[in-house]
Amino acid sequence: MTNSHASPPARLTIRPTTPADRLLLERLWLLFRHDMSEVSGSLPDPSGQFRRERLDAAFTDPGWRGVVAHLEPADGAPASPVGFALVRGLDGPTRVLSSFFVVRGVRRMGIGRDLAAHVLASLPGRWEIAFQDANPPAVQFWRAVATDAVGQAWTEEHRAVPGRPDAPPDTWISLTTG
Repeated sequence: MTNSHASPPARLTIRPTTPADRLLLERLWLLFRHDMSEVSGSLPDPSGQFRRERLDAAFTDPGWRGVVAHLEPADGAPASPVGFALVRGLDGPTRVLSSFFVVRGVRRMGIGRDLAAHVLASLPGRWEIAFQDANPPAVQFWRAVATDAVGQAWTEEHRAVPGRPDAPPDTWISLTTG
């Protein structure tokens, strides 16, 4: 079935999170961790929650920042949250993209690349981004984001997951934005 009426263009807005965004990010976090469970094998706890130390840190710890993305329809309908990013290391020499999520319904539309580009450009400096090789879309996505940001001036390496000798190593991209 196809839609015979084209939707009016929507506008992506990206802004830093505030304490008022906590419930929204908690809901998006469940979707993110559910998606990642396919790669990580992690399961929710008995209450149905996934580990959330990074989410909590983004609202409580120094050196962290969150951003949230919304899609605003041109027809004036309420904006829909479509993604978030959590960054740590703002109090040190290297920023780390700790968590990154885009809602499945808007993937492969450029929203993730726009969100990633916004985050990298808004906090210039040295960056590290981790992902798992077992997640082929992430491999392709993060390599494209790095190339968009700095051309070929980025590196990639595998690092063991701390405290998880049973887990395959994470892939880390390093780059510096100006």
